[in-house]
Amino acid sequence: MSEFEGEARAVTLITGGSSGIGAAAARQLLKGGGRVAVTGRDQDRLDRLAKELGAPDELLTLVADSTQPEAVRDSVAATVARFGRLDNAVANAGYATHDDLADGDPSGWRDMVLTNVLGPALLINAALPQLRRSRGRIVLVGSVAGVKNTPGNIYGATKWAVTGLAENTRLLVTGDGIGVTLVAPGRVQTPFWDNRAEGVPDGGLLTAEQIAEAIVWAIQQPSGVDVNTMVIRPVGQPV
Repeated sequence: MSEFEGEARAVTLITGGSSGIGAAAARQLLKGGGRVAVTGRDQDRLDRLAKELGAPDELLTLVADSTQPEAVRDSVAATVARFGRLDNAVANAGYATHDDLADGDPSGWRDMVLTNVLGPALLINAALPQLRRSRGRIVLVGSVAGVKNTPGNIYGATKWAVTGLAENTRLLVTGDGIGVTLVAPGRVQTPFWDNRAEGVPDGGLLTAEQIAEAIVWAIQQPSGVDVNTMVIRPVGQPV
Protein backbone atom coordinates (compact mmCIF):
# COMPACT_ATOMS: atom_id res chain seq x y z
CA MET A 1 0.00 0.00 0.00
CA SER A 2 1.26 3.47 -0.85
CA GLU A 3 2.23 6.03 1.73
CA PHE A 4 0.48 8.71 -0.34
CA GLU A 5 -3.17 7.61 -0.20
CA GLY A 6 -5.38 4.74 0.85
CA GLU A 7 -5.08 1.37 -0.80
CA ALA A 8 -8.35 1.84 -2.71
CA ARG A 9 -6.66 4.44 -4.94
CA ALA A 10 -3.39 2.56 -5.34
CA VAL A 11 -1.93 2.27 -8.83
CA THR A 12 -1.02 -1.20 -10.10
CA LEU A 13 0.80 -2.13 -13.31
CA ILE A 14 0.14 -5.69 -14.55
CA THR A 15 2.07 -7.26 -17.40
CA GLY A 16 0.24 -9.80 -19.53
CA GLY A 17 -3.00 -8.37 -18.23
CA SER A 18 -5.27 -8.72 -21.25
CA SER A 19 -6.60 -12.17 -20.29
CA GLY A 20 -6.47 -14.89 -17.66
CA ILE A 21 -5.06 -14.13 -14.22
CA GLY A 22 -3.86 -10.65 -15.16
CA ALA A 23 -7.25 -9.57 -16.45
CA ALA A 24 -8.97 -11.04 -13.39
CA ALA A 25 -6.63 -9.11 -11.08
CA ALA A 26 -7.28 -5.91 -13.02
CA ARG A 27 -11.02 -6.48 -12.73
CA GLN A 28 -10.88 -6.99 -8.98
CA LEU A 29 -8.59 -4.02 -8.35
CA LEU A 30 -10.83 -1.72 -10.37
CA LYS A 31 -13.91 -3.00 -8.55
CA GLY A 32 -12.17 -2.14 -5.29
CA GLY A 33 -11.53 1.43 -6.40
CA GLY A 34 -7.94 1.05 -7.56
CA ARG A 35 -6.31 2.34 -10.70
CA VAL A 36 -4.77 -0.16 -13.06
CA ALA A 37 -2.48 -0.26 -16.09
CA VAL A 38 -2.28 -3.50 -18.04
CA THR A 39 0.15 -4.42 -20.78
CA GLY A 40 -0.13 -7.01 -23.52
CA ARG A 41 1.19 -7.74 -26.98
CA ASP A 42 -2.23 -7.86 -28.66
CA GLN A 43 -4.16 -4.63 -29.18
CA ASP A 44 -7.42 -6.46 -29.93
CA ARG A 45 -7.29 -8.36 -26.64
CA LEU A 46 -6.59 -5.18 -24.74
CA ASP A 47 -9.48 -3.45 -26.50
CA ARG A 48 -11.83 -6.32 -25.61
CA LEU A 49 -10.77 -6.11 -21.98
CA ALA A 50 -11.33 -2.35 -21.87
CA LYS A 51 -14.76 -2.76 -23.45
CA GLU A 52 -15.70 -5.53 -21.01
CA LEU A 53 -14.70 -3.32 -18.08
CA GLY A 54 -16.55 -0.29 -19.44
CA ALA A 55 -13.39 1.60 -20.43
CA PRO A 56 -13.15 3.45 -17.10
CA ASP A 57 -10.77 6.35 -16.58
CA GLU A 58 -9.08 4.23 -13.92
CA LEU A 59 -7.89 1.73 -16.55
CA LEU A 60 -4.91 2.23 -18.87
CA THR A 61 -4.15 -0.36 -21.54
CA LEU A 62 -0.71 -0.45 -23.14
CA VAL A 63 0.58 -2.49 -26.06
CA ALA A 64 4.01 -3.62 -24.90
CA ASP A 65 6.32 -6.60 -25.19
CA SER A 66 7.46 -7.55 -21.69
CA THR A 67 10.80 -8.83 -23.06
CA GLN A 68 11.84 -5.45 -24.46
CA PRO A 69 13.56 -3.10 -21.98
CA GLU A 70 12.43 0.11 -23.67
CA ALA A 71 8.82 -1.09 -23.89
CA VAL A 72 8.78 -1.97 -20.19
CA ARG A 73 10.33 1.37 -19.20
CA ASP A 74 7.80 3.17 -21.39
CA SER A 75 4.94 1.27 -19.74
CA VAL A 76 6.06 2.38 -16.30
CA ALA A 77 6.49 5.94 -17.51
CA ALA A 78 3.04 5.96 -19.14
CA THR A 79 1.45 4.62 -15.96
CA VAL A 80 3.05 7.33 -13.83
CA ALA A 81 2.16 10.00 -16.40
CA ARG A 82 -1.48 8.92 -16.31
CA PHE A 83 -1.95 8.28 -12.59
CA GLY A 84 0.85 10.22 -10.91
CA ARG A 85 2.63 7.32 -9.22
CA LEU A 86 3.08 3.54 -9.09
CA ASP A 87 2.29 1.46 -6.00
CA ASN A 88 2.33 -2.13 -7.22
CA ALA A 89 4.02 -4.00 -10.06
CA VAL A 90 2.65 -7.43 -10.99
CA ALA A 91 4.84 -9.53 -13.30
CA ASN A 92 2.20 -11.81 -14.74
CA ALA A 93 3.18 -12.24 -18.40
CA GLY A 94 4.24 -15.79 -19.15
CA TYR A 95 3.41 -18.95 -21.04
CA ALA A 96 4.51 -22.54 -21.67
CA THR A 97 5.55 -24.37 -24.82
CA HIS A 98 4.25 -27.59 -23.25
CA ASP A 99 7.20 -29.72 -24.33
CA ASP A 100 10.35 -31.12 -22.79
CA LEU A 101 14.09 -31.48 -23.19
CA ALA A 102 13.93 -34.80 -25.01
CA ASP A 103 11.16 -34.27 -27.54
CA GLY A 104 10.55 -30.53 -27.57
CA ASP A 105 11.06 -27.97 -30.31
CA PRO A 106 13.94 -25.68 -29.27
CA SER A 107 12.79 -22.97 -31.68
CA GLY A 108 10.01 -22.10 -29.24
CA TRP A 109 12.08 -22.00 -26.10
CA ARG A 110 13.85 -18.68 -26.53
CA ASP A 111 10.75 -16.49 -26.41
CA MET A 112 9.33 -18.49 -23.50
CA VAL A 113 12.52 -18.07 -21.48
CA LEU A 114 12.69 -14.36 -22.28
CA THR A 115 9.02 -13.80 -21.42
CA ASN A 116 9.02 -15.85 -18.22
CA VAL A 117 12.43 -14.86 -16.82
CA LEU A 118 13.72 -11.69 -18.45
CA GLY A 119 10.27 -10.09 -18.43
CA PRO A 120 9.85 -10.00 -14.64
CA ALA A 121 13.45 -8.81 -14.21
CA LEU A 122 12.85 -5.93 -16.62
CA LEU A 123 9.67 -4.92 -14.81
CA ILE A 124 11.44 -4.88 -11.45
CA ASN A 125 14.30 -2.83 -12.89
CA ALA A 126 11.98 -0.28 -14.47
CA ALA A 127 9.54 -0.02 -11.57
CA LEU A 128 11.96 0.19 -8.63
CA PRO A 129 12.50 3.97 -8.65
CA GLN A 130 8.74 4.54 -8.37
CA LEU A 131 8.20 1.73 -5.87
CA ARG A 132 10.92 3.14 -3.63
CA ARG A 133 8.96 6.40 -3.54
CA SER A 134 5.65 4.71 -2.77
CA ARG A 135 7.12 1.94 -0.59
CA GLY A 136 5.04 -0.32 -2.77
CA ARG A 137 4.87 -3.99 -3.64
CA ILE A 138 6.08 -6.42 -6.29
CA VAL A 139 4.17 -9.58 -7.15
CA LEU A 140 5.74 -12.26 -9.32
CA VAL A 141 3.41 -14.88 -10.76
CA GLY A 142 5.37 -18.11 -10.68
CA SER A 143 4.06 -21.66 -10.71
CA VAL A 144 3.96 -24.89 -8.77
CA ALA A 145 6.35 -25.98 -11.55
CA GLY A 146 8.83 -23.58 -9.96
CA VAL A 147 8.76 -25.29 -6.57
CA LYS A 148 8.33 -28.92 -7.69
CA ASN A 149 10.63 -30.66 -10.18
CA THR A 150 9.13 -32.56 -13.12
CA PRO A 151 11.00 -34.58 -15.77
CA GLY A 152 12.52 -32.50 -18.56
CA ASN A 153 10.25 -29.52 -17.98
CA ILE A 154 11.66 -26.40 -19.70
CA TYR A 155 8.73 -24.25 -18.57
CA GLY A 156 9.34 -25.45 -15.03
CA ALA A 157 12.96 -24.34 -15.26
CA THR A 158 11.82 -20.82 -16.13
CA LYS A 159 9.51 -20.78 -13.13
CA TRP A 160 12.30 -22.02 -10.84
CA ALA A 161 14.14 -18.92 -12.04
CA VAL A 162 11.15 -16.78 -11.04
CA THR A 163 11.18 -18.40 -7.60
CA GLY A 164 14.83 -17.42 -7.18
CA LEU A 165 14.20 -13.96 -8.60
CA ALA A 166 11.50 -13.32 -6.02
CA GLU A 167 13.76 -14.02 -3.04
CA ASN A 168 16.74 -12.22 -4.57
CA THR A 169 14.52 -9.20 -5.15
CA ARG A 170 13.15 -9.32 -1.60
CA LEU A 171 16.67 -9.27 -0.20
CA LEU A 172 17.47 -6.29 -2.41
CA VAL A 173 14.46 -4.12 -1.61
CA THR A 174 13.11 -5.05 1.82
CA GLY A 175 15.28 -2.33 3.35
CA ASP A 176 13.49 0.17 1.11
CA GLY A 177 10.12 -0.81 2.55
CA ILE A 178 9.05 -2.68 -0.60
CA GLY A 179 7.17 -5.95 -0.25
CA VAL A 180 7.77 -8.90 -2.59
CA THR A 181 5.36 -11.79 -3.07
CA LEU A 182 5.73 -14.93 -5.18
CA VAL A 183 2.33 -16.36 -6.12
CA ALA A 184 2.83 -19.92 -7.41
CA PRO A 185 -0.40 -21.36 -8.80
CA GLY A 186 -1.11 -24.96 -9.61
CA ARG A 187 -3.51 -25.79 -12.42
CA VAL A 188 -5.69 -22.83 -13.38
CA GLN A 189 -8.42 -22.64 -16.02
CA THR A 190 -6.92 -19.98 -18.34
CA PRO A 191 -5.73 -19.70 -21.97
CA PHE A 192 -2.44 -21.20 -20.68
CA TRP A 193 -3.67 -24.61 -21.88
CA ASP A 194 -4.77 -23.53 -25.37
CA ASN A 195 -1.63 -24.81 -27.10
CA ARG A 196 -1.28 -28.03 -25.11
CA ALA A 197 -1.82 -31.03 -27.39
CA GLU A 198 -3.50 -32.98 -24.61
CA GLY A 199 -5.74 -30.08 -23.67
CA VAL A 200 -6.60 -29.19 -20.10
CA PRO A 201 -5.39 -31.77 -17.53
CA ASP A 202 -7.91 -33.95 -15.78
CA GLY A 203 -8.77 -33.15 -12.21
CA GLY A 204 -9.54 -30.02 -10.28
CA LEU A 205 -8.72 -26.58 -11.62
CA LEU A 206 -8.52 -23.21 -9.93
CA THR A 207 -10.09 -20.19 -11.57
CA ALA A 208 -8.22 -17.09 -12.68
CA GLU A 209 -10.35 -15.13 -10.23
CA GLN A 210 -9.13 -17.25 -7.30
CA ILE A 211 -5.48 -16.55 -8.11
CA ALA A 212 -6.30 -12.89 -8.68
CA GLU A 213 -7.82 -12.77 -5.19
CA ALA A 214 -4.49 -13.97 -3.80
CA ILE A 215 -2.60 -11.29 -5.73
CA VAL A 216 -4.94 -8.56 -4.54
CA TRP A 217 -4.78 -9.84 -0.95
CA ALA A 218 -0.98 -9.77 -1.02
CA ILE A 219 -0.69 -6.21 -2.29
CA GLN A 220 -3.34 -4.92 0.10
CA GLN A 221 -1.64 -6.16 3.26
CA PRO A 222 -1.03 -3.49 5.90
CA SER A 223 2.15 -1.46 5.79
CA GLY A 224 4.98 -3.45 7.34
CA VAL A 225 3.53 -6.85 6.40
CA ASP A 226 5.35 -8.71 3.63
CA VAL A 227 3.78 -11.97 2.43
CA ASN A 228 6.60 -13.70 0.57
CA THR A 229 5.38 -16.99 -0.94
CA MET A 230 1.96 -18.42 -1.73
CA VAL A 231 1.72 -21.86 -3.36
CA ILE A 232 -1.91 -22.42 -4.38
CA ARG A 233 -3.11 -25.76 -5.73
CA PRO A 234 -6.61 -26.98 -6.43
CA VAL A 235 -7.69 -29.79 -4.15
CA GLY A 236 -6.89 -32.99 -5.99
CA GLN A 237 -3.66 -31.84 -7.69
CA PRO A 238 -1.04 -34.20 -6.28
CA VAL A 239 2.12 -32.46 -7.53
